[in-house]
Amino acid sequence: MVAKALQLPRFRVLHVLICCTSLLGCRTIRARGNPSIEFTNVPEARIGSPDRVELIEGRVASAARTDRVVLYALSGIWWVQPLADRPFTDIRADSTWSSRTHPGIVYAALLVDSRYQPPLTLDALPEKGGYILAVATVRGLAPRVSPFLLHFSGYQWEVRQNAAEFGSYDPKNAWTDKKGYLHLRITGRPGQWANAEVKLARSLGYGSYRFVVEDVAHLEPSAIFAISSIDDPGRREMDLQVSRWGQPEDSNSQYIVQPWDVPANSVRFSSPPGTLTNWITWEPARARFRTLRETKPGMPAIADHVFTSGVPAAGGERFTIALYVYDHSPHPMQNEAEIVLESFEFLP
Repeated sequence: MVAKALQLPRFRVLHVLICCTSLLGCRTIRARGNPSIEFTNVPEARIGSPDRVELIEGRVASAARTDRVVLYALSGIWWVQPLADRPFTDIRADSTWSSRTHPGIVYAALLVDSRYQPPLTLDALPEKGGYILAVATVRGLAPRVSPFLLHFSGYQWEVRQNAAEFGSYDPKNAWTDKKGYLHLRITGRPGQWANAEVKLARSLGYGSYRFVVEDVAHLEPSAIFAISSIDDPGRREMDLQVSRWGQPEDSNSQYIVQPWDVPANSVRFSSPPGTLTNWITWEPARARFRTLRETKPGMPAIADHVFTSGVPAAGGERFTIALYVYDHSPHPMQNEAEIVLESFEFLP
């Protein structure tokens, strides 16, 4: 005898399916719990730097497969990390995450769903809610080592020493000779260059800054020699840069008040061979840059420009002198390089 199959009315079948679907959805929501995010490794607390990055790590709990992490570093304002075109950090199968970040005083991690589009900068962090599932902040670690100092022209300078994804800085590449001249070198080989940078140990504020520099015209197109006043990189910053930024046909020097991409904020010119004197005269709402040959009195300035817009106010800035490689050049660096500064002078 063949058993007769049980027949249920169609509306009862639909009712059963709807109930099952609802129950499954409820179980999924309950299983996710309360999403959270935390740090397991953070860098030191430092003023931001566009060419320095360090490892930052953490983990999440109760995250969905499509959720992601967005990182910010506080340096004046909050900057998305690690890059403007790479604002998302993926979450691994074991719920951990790892990325790189430029320096900041405080670091923030946001656990977000797939709909969130992070801004490049923020004045204040968003709160949990909507597309933002969890927020965590942590202050950077205290520096683990004291800075290495050298003396140049009567001032103490901190020598940069670190290895980073966007370039390394070797403290042996900055030194003073028997005459008291400051030497900065790029050493290594293509693809593995070590740079040099020194920074004034204290802020000097408004006044006239004088740098006497031996020949800079010999630098390859991908080398960068920079004298900069930096408080908040890319914002409260002024620069004298000697570089063609990888383009051999370009002029080799420029004066800049950041941000550089505002047309009125940069002036390009050509620095000729030989010893040059560079002046930066900084006053409230005014900065005058001059480059000249003081060995030939009466000669007109090679370049002379006054900025009256966007000039940063004095605050926590410190002057830096750096020689480094532009890694994204279509004409990569081929040889080591050296720059010699004969003297530095500050007149309040």
